[in-house]
Amino acid sequence: MTGHISPRSDVYSFGVVLLELVTGRKSLDKFRPAREQNLVDWALPLLRERKKLVNIIDPRLGGDYPMKAVQKAAMLAYHCLSRNPKARPLMRDIVASLEPLQVVDDTEGNSTVSLDGKAL
Repeated sequence: MTGHISPRSDVYSFGVVLLELVTGRKSLDKFRPAREQNLVDWALPLLRERKKLVNIIDPRLGGDYPMKAVQKAAMLAYHCLSRNPKARPLMRDIVASLEPLQVVDDTEGNSTVSLDGKAL
């Protein structure tokens, strides 16, 4: 990491935010056990394995989410968080990956977006 701001560092930051959304955790949390204080360090090894992924999903969701969408979001976060900046996806590719995961409901003139098709 160079410390320079670039489109690739923005992608890394987006990966952190996406990981926060999936897990419901802060990126840094001093109140967690030492191994879990840094969200990226803790979750990154778990993102690639579907069996382990279910253990890091925000428990407040109560299992009410489409698993395939969460898996795709987790893999996207994994790629955004690559240590090699050149291996990270471009933002346009991130948008293209996320667009199929959204559902737009415009039945009453109000656009709402959710991952599972339920009104927000």
